[in-house]
Amino acid sequence: MGKIIVIEGVNDSGKETQSKLLAKTLKEEGYKVVEFSFPMYKSPTGKIFKECVLGKNNNGWFPEGYEKLDPYVVCLYTAADRKYHKEKIERYLKDDYIVILNRYTSSNMAHQGSRYNDSEERFFMYQWIDKLEYWLLRLPKPDCTILLKVPAKYLNQLDEKQVSFTFQEDIFDQDLVLKSYIELSELYNWDTIDCVANDKMKSVEEIHQEIMKIVRINLEK
Repeated sequence: MGKIIVIEGVNDSGKETQSKLLAKTLKEEGYKVVEFSFPMYKSPTGKIFKECVLGKNNNGWFPEGYEKLDPYVVCLYTAADRKYHKEKIERYLKDDYIVILNRYTSSNMAHQGSRYNDSEERFFMYQWIDKLEYWLLRLPKPDCTILLKVPAKYLNQLDEKQVSFTFQEDIFDQDLVLKSYIELSELYNWDTIDCVANDKMKSVEEIHQEIMKIVRINLEK
């Protein structure tokens, strides 16, 4: 049976770069590897989320706009995208692939949870998403989730910025999102990497090597 490795972090924290670099290294070492990013914007469910919910090209279906849309409604659409791809991921797992995911259920928890100032409301959101996706929808749980900890003020120091679909995602306060991620990492015992040292972003290669140490430990379990 394969394993699911999730790379998480705030927007433009290097998730995509590190996911692809991890996939490349593991393939070179002889592992069967596949890498995905959620939401999968080119799929039917991803297109619905991208165009109808986020409102690409001002084509959103919700008159209040994504920024004011009920976070629980948002979560239902993103959960649908993951559910749509559930069987595909499970096929890879049964074929002993390492499935690397750039964002997963954990991303929803952090981003939508960050919209609540009250800690009890955030915790309820975390638990609601967990129950929805892992219990009701029976999505496969990650074997390893790695959080890239990058405070917002250091994002412009990245060696390589992600080129990603973020035209609406900047409505989030990334420091609040990071706060939610840290809460979640403590709640779910995720692995974390401090991507800043001596008031400076670590290099892509330094972060990659730290990820590889964590992944090697998990692959031996």
